[in-house]
Order: sequence, then structure tokens, then C-alpha cells
Amino acid sequence: MSRGLLRNKLPELRLGLEGRVREHHRFRLKQWLDHQEFVESKMAQGEEEIEKRMRPFEAEVQRLDTIPGVDQLTAWSLMAEVGVRMEQFPSAGHLVSWAGLCPGSFESAGKRLSGKTRKGNAALRRCLCQVGSVVSHRRDNDLSAPYRRWAARRGGKRAVWAVAHTVLVMAYHRLKHPEDYEELGADYFDRLNADAIRRSLVRRLERLGHRVILEPLLSLREGIFE
Repeated sequence: MSRGLLRNKLPELRLGLEGRVREHHRFRLKQWLDHQEFVESKMAQGEEEIEKRMRPFEAEVQRLDTIPGVDQLTAWSLMAEVGVRMEQFPSAGHLVSWAGLCPGSFESAGKRLSGKTRKGNAALRRCLCQVGSVVSHRRDNDLSAPYRRWAARRGGKRAVWAVAHTVLVMAYHRLKHPEDYEELGADYFDRLNADAIRRSLVRRLERLGHRVILEPLLSLREGIFE
């Protein structure tokens, strides 16, 4: 029953089970397994009940599910906290501010004193930060590149926060307009700023002492086939 890297330690696992597990250990292990099965069964019953009650909003759930990092359970949580009628929020910025996902703007005499966020909706922020954490481990969507860019400049925690902010804006528009999210691809921002990225990479190579000559890939292919 071992999984992952534990498959490489089967002899050690067998020795541990044979030499150290006594009858009272087995009794406690059985209790823990029974308790885990009980909790999992109750969670499954709860999810079945939620799914039944969310059937009238299946279209909204499916639209939210098209956002990167958002699954069915996350969509349920979002809708439970913000509802499905976005008329109560004049704009996406109002929703983000209500959730407490935008930086503070405390100023005095023209000087910014604090950028601390307000408390907002703790459950909603926790849910969206989980989405940001999921995005941080993936490279196949158009939020992965912004996350890596934000993480390089501001750190991983603030990057997750920024992704949560972006996802909430996306969710606002998906709930307000009956349209699915259109995935732009992981290289969308590279294609959008191709010239700037090219110049930046050339400058980095030149600072390392290299002379860079750029040629279109198409011409190289034609030369190879000739």
C-alpha cells in the first residue's frame, strides 16, 4: 500500500511492521482508520448535499470552473461567499475591496503611511489564496507567468495574493456575464511583449560577454532544408 518514494523503502517498511508494531499498536491503528473512514463518509455526504443544492446554479459553476486553478469545490465556496448576483457590486474593484484583497491606501499629507489590507472576508480570501497556491505549481495557464514574475519581484506570498486578486476579478466577470473564461495560454505575456523580452535577454547575454546575432527561425529552417 506504500506510494511514491516509499516504494523504494519496502524492506525497511516490512522490518518496521514486523519488529515494532505490537497488538496495542494495531488496536490504535484500527481506531484511527475507522475514524478516518467515518470522517470521509460524512464529508462525502456533505458534498452530495451541496451538489444537490447547487444544481440550479450549474451554469455558473461551470463558468467559474473554466478559470485556471478553480475546481468545482472552489466554485461552490466562491458562490457561497459572494452569491451569484453581481449587481450588489458596482464593479470588480468593489468586490475585491469588500473581500479585503486590495492593498490599503492610508495617506496623510500626501505621504503613504501604510499598505496593510483590511480584514475583509476571511473565508473568501483563504479560498482564493488556495487557488493562487495551485497556480504557483503549474505552468500550463496564463496565470503561471504573472505569478513567476510577481514572485521574483515581491516574493511568493505576495504573488499568491496577487493571483487571488486576479482570480476574484475573473470570477466577478464570469458571474456577471454568461461567458466562459478563454484561456490565453502560458506564453501569452511572452507573445504580448516579445520585443521587450528579446531586448532584455540580449542585454543579459551581452553583459555576460557574448555577442548576440538574432535570426528568424523560419530562415534557419529554410537554410537547413536547402
